[in-house]
Amino acid sequence: MNQALEVFIKVAEEKNFSNAAKRLHMSQPAVSQYIRGLEEELGVQLLERTNKYVRLNKAGEIVYQHAIKMAKIDERMRHLVEDLSTVAAGKLAVGASYTFGEYILPSILARLKEAFPHIEVEVTIGNTASIAEAVSKHVLDIGIVEGHHKEHVQLHTEIFAEDQMVIFASVHHPLVRRGGKVAMAELQEQEWVLREEGSGTREAAENIFAEHRFRPATFMQFSSTQPIKAMIEAGTGVSVLSEWAIEKEVRHGELAILDVEGMPYPRKFSLVTNSHFQTKALSVFIDMVKRQAR
Repeated sequence: MNQALEVFIKVAEEKNFSNAAKRLHMSQPAVSQYIRGLEEELGVQLLERTNKYVRLNKAGEIVYQHAIKMAKIDERMRHLVEDLSTVAAGKLAVGASYTFGEYILPSILARLKEAFPHIEVEVTIGNTASIAEAVSKHVLDIGIVEGHHKEHVQLHTEIFAEDQMVIFASVHHPLVRRGGKVAMAELQEQEWVLREEGSGTREAAENIFAEHRFRPATFMQFSSTQPIKAMIEAGTGVSVLSEWAIEKEVRHGELAILDVEGMPYPRKFSLVTNSHFQTKALSVFIDMVKRQAR
C-alpha cells in the first residue's frame, strides 16, 4: 500500500503528528513531509491544523474512508498470497444469522477447533441484513444467512441447507391442550411474538402470513430468539421459529408445535462471500458447514 496513505491514516486516527510519528516509528518531520506530498499530489488540503489538534476536513474524510478500504484490500491480498504455502491457519471472521449462529454453528466451530487448532475464529451474530452488509464491506469473511438479503452486486450467495419453520405455543396453551388440527383462521386473534424486521425469521413469518392471506391482529417483536421462546413458554400467545430453535424445549415438554394447516414452512440458508479467492481457513470452514448440512 502507498506509504503516504499509511501515514495519513495514522495521522487521521491519532489527530496528532507527534503521536502518529511514534506509532509509525518515524520522525515528526518525515510524517509532515508525507502529508504535504499527498496533499500536493491530490491538489487539495486534507487536514485542518491548529496548535492543539489535527482534524480531517471534507476532502480528508473522503481520502480517509477510501484509504481504509485500500488497506483492508492490501492486507487481504498479502494474506491470500502467503496462504498458498501454509497450512490452514490465521484469523477467520464469521457472521451468522441468529438461528444458525445460536443453534448450529457452535458444534461446527468445536470440530473446526479440534481439526485446525491454528485457525482463530471471530464470530458475529446478527440479523440477515446486518450480516450481509458486513460481508459486503469486508468486515466479515463469510456470512451464513437465512431468507433474502439486500442485493450487493459483488456478493456471491450459495444455498446450502434448508430448515422448517413451525408455529408453536406453550404446552399449557388452549390450542395445544385441545389437540388436533389448527386452522390458520383460529390464530387471527392470538397475540403473536415475532422477530424484528430485517431478520430472515421475520421474512419467513411475513411470507407465511401472505400465503394464507392472514394478518395477526396484535403482535410484539424482539431482536433475538431467546426472549421469544421465554414469552411463549410463559403463556403469551404463539410464534413462528425454526424447528432447530425450539428442538430442546419441545423435547423437554416446555413448548409444543401446533399442527397448523399448510405448515411447516421450508426456508433456505445461504453462504455469502465477497471474493472468488478463499484462504485455506475459509475453505475448510465452508467444507465443514456443508458437511454439517448434509
